[in-house]
Amino acid sequence: MTRTLSPAPPAEEVRSPGRWLALSVLVLAVLLVAVDATVLGLATPYISEDLAPSGTQLLWIGDVYSFVIAGLLVSMGSLGDRIGRKRILLVGATAFGAVSVLNAYASTPETMILARALLGVAGATLMPATLALIRNIFHDPRERSLAVGIWGATASAGMAVGPIVGGVLLEHFWWGSVFLINLPVMAVLVVVGIRFLPESRDPSPGPWDTPSVALSLVGMVGVVYAVKEAAADGFAWGTLGAALAGTAALYGFVRRQLTMPVPLLDMRLFRSRGFSGAVLADLLTILGLSGLVFFLSQYLQLVQGRGPFEAGLAELPAAIGAVAAGLIAGRAARRFSVRAVVSGGLAGIGLALAALTVLGQHTGYPLLGAALLVVGLGAGFAFTVTADVILSSVPEEKAGAASAVSETAYELGAALGIALLGSIVTGVYRGFTGPAGTPDAAHESLGGAVEAAAHLDPATAAGMLDAARQSFVDGLTLAAGIGAAVLLAASAAAWYLLRGQRLEDTAPHA
Repeated sequence: MTRTLSPAPPAEEVRSPGRWLALSVLVLAVLLVAVDATVLGLATPYISEDLAPSGTQLLWIGDVYSFVIAGLLVSMGSLGDRIGRKRILLVGATAFGAVSVLNAYASTPETMILARALLGVAGATLMPATLALIRNIFHDPRERSLAVGIWGATASAGMAVGPIVGGVLLEHFWWGSVFLINLPVMAVLVVVGIRFLPESRDPSPGPWDTPSVALSLVGMVGVVYAVKEAAADGFAWGTLGAALAGTAALYGFVRRQLTMPVPLLDMRLFRSRGFSGAVLADLLTILGLSGLVFFLSQYLQLVQGRGPFEAGLAELPAAIGAVAAGLIAGRAARRFSVRAVVSGGLAGIGLALAALTVLGQHTGYPLLGAALLVVGLGAGFAFTVTADVILSSVPEEKAGAASAVSETAYELGAALGIALLGSIVTGVYRGFTGPAGTPDAAHESLGGAVEAAAHLDPATAAGMLDAARQSFVDGLTLAAGIGAAVLLAASAAAWYLLRGQRLEDTAPHA
């Protein structure tokens, strides 16, 4: 049975009367990140039209946030353990709001990429801090499971609210407005958080190790960048150099952690089969889903011709399913088993993605809506339980670093998924054959093709758009098929790695 290694807290700490109010502040931070992630996909067609990025720049706009956040999460989680999770959460939320303004007013693709990277720096402080504070506020395992479920459900709700609110804004204002909605959420979070969040930190954290921070960042960014470039353009000397530098940096990071008296990240956590299995399940799940998540809004708007608000509503079933499953996931895992809930959820996602391989330009909504509902249910069950397993596997004082590992798997999976599956979709799309007079810009992105069509004669525009849309759909269905295979493999891995894993029923006693 998974047990926390820390001494039992006193009874009054277990049932702190302000714990649910504190949770409401933490979920605001989750909402902040979730809304930002979803509105980017919805705004992508407008960004493409206004900033005219190349296909590669568009992918960088989509994934540089994940690259940076994946490289910094472990460092920021460990920093929160040292200087205080409340402090780093409030500083990060303030920075997140300020950088959102830079995103909103970016005027070139390069500025947008830089703004997304800076947002990743700020975002790296938020998610580990929220989960670590939940671990330290909720000592009763059943309450903690519910709190983690609410945490995950809020992320899913943010994914639903983001497209709907963003759709309304995009239909009435310019695309930058979708980033400005972060400001009121950030303001409430900071004002209320100062008053109600308890501070917590590692009482014996050890020194802050700058070389470890640098190795972690260089390693993550180098490896993910190499994967992205290789998937898009094949191996070149620059790509190989980035891969070697990233791999060497990660190797150096692991070696350094194993020799330090108080490491930035305790590598012994991975000796736990449950911890490692939960982290691997998260990484593979997001990797397999990324192609669908990143390109779905473009499919709904640029292929099927839906407006931004209608496209946001069309994605709602996934969030509804995730919210519903997240709230009951802990109870289900205790009644059945951890591996049954996680593995079953992942298998459900895989089957839903397999169903989407039959998508066409004119596919009716019932198939898409049903598949998205199943994806949401599966994700809600799997992610909630794996987060609970990860939090329960570590002492309270190390909760920030452990939470950061969980979030790193999530962000690394997103970056790799967008790099691999996104590059596959882009590669298939670029190969379409349009009628004579099709401009080169139309082959960069579907948004570019829609923009170019406005300057062509009607017959040429219609032929070009039909070919471009069909090629985009071909790429999307191929990505869905690959994603289905990844999710089914993740389900099998979870069934093996999480065998015998249990969630605690009561708080541990000394």
